[in-house]
Amino acid sequence: MLVLDTVSYRYAGAAGDAVTKISLDLRDQEVVGLVGANESGKSTVCLVASGLAPRAIGGVLGGRVLIDGADVAGRPIHELVGTVGICFQNPETQLSGVTETVFEEVAFGPANLGIDRDELVRRTGEALETLGIQGLARRDPRRLSGGQMQLVALAGLLALQPRYLVLDEPTAQLDPAGTRLVGEALQALAQRGSAILIAEHKTDLLAGLCGRIAVLQRGELAMLGGAQEVLADDRLEGLGIAAPVQGRLQRRIDALGLAATSIAPEPGR
Repeated sequence: MLVLDTVSYRYAGAAGDAVTKISLDLRDQEVVGLVGANESGKSTVCLVASGLAPRAIGGVLGGRVLIDGADVAGRPIHELVGTVGICFQNPETQLSGVTETVFEEVAFGPANLGIDRDELVRRTGEALETLGIQGLARRDPRRLSGGQMQLVALAGLLALQPRYLVLDEPTAQLDPAGTRLVGEALQALAQRGSAILIAEHKTDLLAGLCGRIAVLQRGELAMLGGAQEVLADDRLEGLGIAAPVQGRLQRRIDALGLAATSIAPEPGR
């Protein structure tokens, strides 16, 4: 289990904390969604959970980050790579910039961990297939669209097979088809035992993917509970979060006094 225990974090040179006293746990085979308005602290929580803050970017961390009950403070970042992986919103910050093909890019991370060659090839091929981008294997990763780069960056993370995945808006540059592929891939990973923390604005994706949802407001944990319960809460709109389409439609139906069955699809449709 990955645990944030009353975590606060202040960026170097900042006057105040970006997040304050966040307590959140990430259990095996669970997907936890993280939502909030812009500047609510979602990316900061992802950086702390992944171990990048404060190790890689400086700043001051309060509270504790625990993995299986052990405090990770002081552990070198390279020791956490095989345990916790992070995918950023901007894929260009994720790609190595030194490979000539997408296949090599996806293989880059696990290759640096000394993975056996046959296992490396298997993992890379499986990651490409999972995200439906086998056709990009021979392409130059620097000559892809933003959405394609995002899928390649995520494939590289999948190939590492970390026990915990921390995803900061991984579908921000993806169309609905790409978003669906990512959702299906994450569901499969969770079923295999991975624990996933995903910060997203697309609440429709989270509704079908997450068991629990954490809501941030101005760097503090405003709500935490079952996904369906939280995403149906009337307070979301006031926190700058769009509810899933289904929930918005239901509220509109109720407001108009219509029966839900009047617009329900026919069986088999």
